[in-house]
Amino acid sequence: MSQLSQAVSINPYFKVQPGKLDAFKETMKEFVARTSTEDTCLYYDFSVCGDQVFCREAYIGAAGVLRHLENVGSCIEEALTFSELYRIEIHGPAAELDQLRGPLADLNPEFYEHVTGVAK
Repeated sequence: MSQLSQAVSINPYFKVQPGKLDAFKETMKEFVARTSTEDTCLYYDFSVCGDQVFCREAYIGAAGVLRHLENVGSCIEEALTFSELYRIEIHGPAAELDQLRGPLADLNPEFYEHVTGVAK
């Protein structure tokens, strides 16, 4: 199985308040700057569709996810002053997801367990 199949991805969706997209984009820069220092980050990208922002990100294991969330905690707090986190998905192997259920319970994520895929 590939390293990516063993990764844990986070898929947060934000709805930005009217007139605040530029502020969110400024906060994106800080998210990216902080995340670029993380050695367990496999990828980290933002996409925008109207007033919605999506962050596509993955980490090596549950520990990588938890370190990331600690690293960008103040960025999340700032983003939530002008947006709403209306959905968050966590994808990965069952053993890794189980390590995240307690620590991420307040975010009310949907957990998607990896079943199968292409191994390269």
